[in-house]
Formats: sequence, C-alpha cells, structure tokens
Amino acid sequence: RQRIAELERERSALPPVAGASYIGTRQQPAPTRRLNRGDVNSPAEVVAPAGLSIIKKPSFDLGLAPDAPEAERRIKLAQWLADPQHPLTARVMVNRIWHHHFGRGIVDTPNDFGFSGGKPSHAELLDWLAAEFAGGRDEGTEARRHEGAETGGEAGGVAKGAWSIKRMHRLILLSATYQQSATMNEKAAAIDADNTLLWRYSPRRVEGEIIRDAMLAVSGELNRQLGGPSFKPFTVTNHGSDFYHLKDMIGAEYNRRTIYRANINSGKSAMMDALDCPDPSIKTPARRVTTTPLAALALMNNSFVQRQAAKMAQRMTMQAGVDETKAIVLAYQTAFGRPPVERELKDAAALVKEHGLETLCWALLNASEFMYVN
Repeated sequence: RQRIAELERERSALPPVAGASYIGTRQQPAPTRRLNRGDVNSPAEVVAPAGLSIIKKPSFDLGLAPDAPEAERRIKLAQWLADPQHPLTARVMVNRIWHHHFGRGIVDTPNDFGFSGGKPSHAELLDWLAAEFAGGRDEGTEARRHEGAETGGEAGGVAKGAWSIKRMHRLILLSATYQQSATMNEKAAAIDADNTLLWRYSPRRVEGEIIRDAMLAVSGELNRQLGGPSFKPFTVTNHGSDFYHLKDMIGAEYNRRTIYRANINSGKSAMMDALDCPDPSIKTPARRVTTTPLAALALMNNSFVQRQAAKMAQRMTMQAGVDETKAIVLAYQTAFGRPPVERELKDAAALVKEHGLETLCWALLNASEFMYVN
C-alpha cells in the first residue's frame, strides 16, 4: 500500500500529457504456412510469396524466399500487377474509366471480372484499350523502343504514356463513340433498348458532389482552395460521446469542393443522400441513380440551393447591369453553356418580370439540363 501511494504521488507530480500516442514494435512477417483444410491449428509446409497461379503471364512465381522482407514482397507484388502482360490490371482500370464516362463499363460489374461477373459488351475494345493503357503506344513509341534497344535504354521498360490515366481519358473523350448525341433512334432502340451497343450517348445524371460543386461554380461562390483539412458542416456536442448536428454553414470555408467535406454517418447531407451519394465508408463500385420526389424536393427547397440561386442572380446583375435581357442570356450561358432559344428567352423574361431574376436562376439550377450529361 505504501508503494502504491508513492507511485500515485509521483504520477500526480508529472505534467499533464496532451493527447495520446500508440506505439508498436514493427516486425517482419513470419514465413507463411499452408493450413490443412484452413485450420489455423493444423499448419503444413512453408510457402513462398507468389501471385495467382491461374495467371500464367506474368509468372506467378515472384522469385521470393519464404522469409523475404515485407518491403521486397510489396515491390514484387507491385511489379507483377503492373506488368503489361498482366491480363487483369489494365482491363480493370480502363473499364472503370469507361464506366466513369458512360455510366456503365464495358463489363458492367466493375468489381467482378470473374465467372460470376458480367461479360464484356465489346471484348475486343476492352483488350485494345488495356493494351493502349499498359503499353502507352502513341506516335513515335516504336521508334523510341528501337532506339532503346540499341542504347540499352527504354527497351523492355515502361514506354512513354504507359499507365497514364490522363492519356486514357483523352483517348475516350476524343472518340466518336463518346461524342455521339443523346438523340433517340427508334429503329436502334427496337434492337438494343439498353444501348449496350452504344448507338447513342445515354443521358445520365452527374454525381451529387458534382451538382453541388457546379452550383457553387455558377454562383461564383466556389472556393478553389486545394488540400488542407476537411470542412465540417455540422456542430458537435458531447454527452459521454460525440453527437453531430448537421447545419447549413455559411462562409467561404464551407464553399469548398465536396471532396473536402467531412462525412459523418450521423451528420449526412439530406441533399447528397437524395442524390444517391454513397456512404464513403462503404465500397460502391457502381452508384445507383434514382429519380424520386425526395430529390426533387431537396433541389427545390434546400437552403443551399436557394442561396446559390440568389448569389447567381447577384452575379448576373453585376455583369449585365440594368439590361434584363442580357442578364437572362448570361444566366443561360453560365448554367447550360449556351444562350436561350427564342421561346426560352420569351418565357424567362416573363418569369423575371413577375418573380425576379433569382427565381429564374433557381429554375435553371433545378433543370435537367443542368444535372444531366447528354
């Protein structure tokens, strides 16, 4: 008891510690053993780190000893995955990029390229895109490879443009397939109603995060600051544990791109939820897109949307001055990237005369043309 009392006195004399640290001792992984029938209590022979044996090229044998250091294992795995001969890595990645631009991948199950997944709608296209992505073949590449073979340089290495996501975006966006209009063709629709064969560009609603960012952009309120801590559109109270209360925060700090929004399960955005934004903690290879009254009501009545409509109207007025027609044309150009047609201009002028420019801006932010890619 006396010793305990001494320890208590010594501890009370120590200065307070700000925060806590979790410290561990890092150890190299022990050699892996095969488990008989998966039983951890029945280890069998030692096995070396390797890739999947079902993949023949590149070889699944990574040339590692069973006790190879962890860093060496990671490097070998990365090299195996990034080998241009690997049949999955490039295909999976280009399929995800295609999915991003078209709303559906060439394989419609981006997280499953196995037997239970979907079959590619255009298998040869998928193979060609994968080869372009992994090989980086562009104008002059063959000449560079030849020069590399002679000088011992680039030959056998990574060609210029290989594994470039930016280059793959450019390749897809400049294609005739992507640049098709969304015009309906009844004859084609009768043959391929789901547009699997890509006879037109399927209209699709952009993600909720993009809709929010676009509203901030057209209103002139978007804060383009990069990096740094997330913004937190909620307040926190503590009653034994933290409770988060969603709040429509106002200020430049809260007008950053949605990617910088701190996401709390109990403090979700009603507008983002209505626009099918998934929980960031849950793997979501393909988002669902629903059209519901809740989404329409959120876009009509949400205080954020109404505030951006007011800010947009102020911005148009500042640019157009007292010229009401010019303000209407600017609003259309800002929201849709085009001027209004004659009928739209006539209707918009009547609306502005009766309800003001803010109401027109609010209507434009709620329009399908603002939220859909055609």
